[in-house]
Amino acid sequence: MTKDKARSIALEVIYQVLEEGAYANLLLDKALFACKELNSRDKGFVTELVYGTVRQKGALDWVINQFAKQKIEKQEAWVRNILRLSAYQLLYLDKVPPSAAINEGVELAKEYAFEGSGSVVNGILRNIDRKREQIKYPDKGKNPAANYAVRYSYPQWIVEDWLKNYGRKDAEKLCQYFNEPAKLWIRTNSLKVSREELKKMLADEGVETKESLYAPLGLEILGEVSLRNLETFKKGLFLVQDESSMILGTVSGVKPGMKVLDICAAPGGKTTHLAQLMENQGEIIACDIHRHRLELIKENAEKLGIEIIKTRLQDGRSIGEDLKDEFDVVLLDAPCSGLGVLGRRADLRWKKRRGDIKELAALQKELLAQAQSLVKKGGTLIYSTCTTTKEEDEQAVEWFLENYEEFALDPHLPFKGEDGRNVGAYKLSPLKEGTDGFFIALFKRGE
Repeated sequence: MTKDKARSIALEVIYQVLEEGAYANLLLDKALFACKELNSRDKGFVTELVYGTVRQKGALDWVINQFAKQKIEKQEAWVRNILRLSAYQLLYLDKVPPSAAINEGVELAKEYAFEGSGSVVNGILRNIDRKREQIKYPDKGKNPAANYAVRYSYPQWIVEDWLKNYGRKDAEKLCQYFNEPAKLWIRTNSLKVSREELKKMLADEGVETKESLYAPLGLEILGEVSLRNLETFKKGLFLVQDESSMILGTVSGVKPGMKVLDICAAPGGKTTHLAQLMENQGEIIACDIHRHRLELIKENAEKLGIEIIKTRLQDGRSIGEDLKDEFDVVLLDAPCSGLGVLGRRADLRWKKRRGDIKELAALQKELLAQAQSLVKKGGTLIYSTCTTTKEEDEQAVEWFLENYEEFALDPHLPFKGEDGRNVGAYKLSPLKEGTDGFFIALFKRGE
């Protein structure tokens, strides 16, 4: 496959993501799978172009607007995205010669955009290449939010939130962290193999791994690996799951024979982890509002050899109306803004709005109100999100404790508070643990 074909595939994915709201990871996987002639190098190039261009959209638009007579938002849609794709190569990919980025951009314009657009694209890209040292950014001292938003390519409201909660130095570190390639983690299927055994088997397949410090079943995959081609994957010896979310299962306190409810369970990473920790003994009811996502839970459970999970098409806000059982453990991994996993979702930063936070916080309270009613006396309620906002994390805990006095935080998380004692609610962070942003709260219902 030629590089221009790779660029065409990347452009079509970028267009659908930025213009039509498609999900980058799902659409890219589909596009790569459909193009059979792709070799591994081509796949890597297409992936870099898609994720890089989508992630850096804000920074690219800022630069393009300094060299284009017609601002980026007024450009024809195909031209707009050809400029973004080509400017990304010019500004971020050292191994791509500027002449190749420009010439291929012009050819894409001739193929996808209006007649004469090639000269428009050519002029703008050549200006960017010649005058890149003249690019201006908002003053960092006077307006750090605008500076970080442009330089690191984020909506300004996200940066403002980080500045408010973490200060300048740490806010900039968060911007940098979520622009780095995300680590790839897998969880050992302890029903079939130990982590040490899996690590050796992967080494025999030529895969280097590193053990997690926080998750006893976690392994980081080092280097470029096609997991689907591994025999260990085909045999169901592991499942892809991020390190921070593995910690949730580790601290859940589930034991064999328990009755567990997972309210927002799909696609089943945490659900199947709980089943492993229960040694496939007991019962887990896994709920979700999307039928097709429940199928993912079933597929993952079958692959891992898990038999104790029962799926249920159910809105968590009404789950107490027809499910009267009381559970030993109730898990609410709540729908959230996802600002703690921006490194894994290149497009997510552009899909969220500030107003979403208030709506999500209200939804989370509704779900908590239903979840608490299903926890038996002496039982545990686990609340978690993968975001960084206080409204969805610390403030949700404060609201819950004020409204449900029979619950108290259970200080059994393996993290220390400022007083040196273990805590019952904790926010994992790139700034401290080097993980994605992830919030966990353990509540115990009184006897």
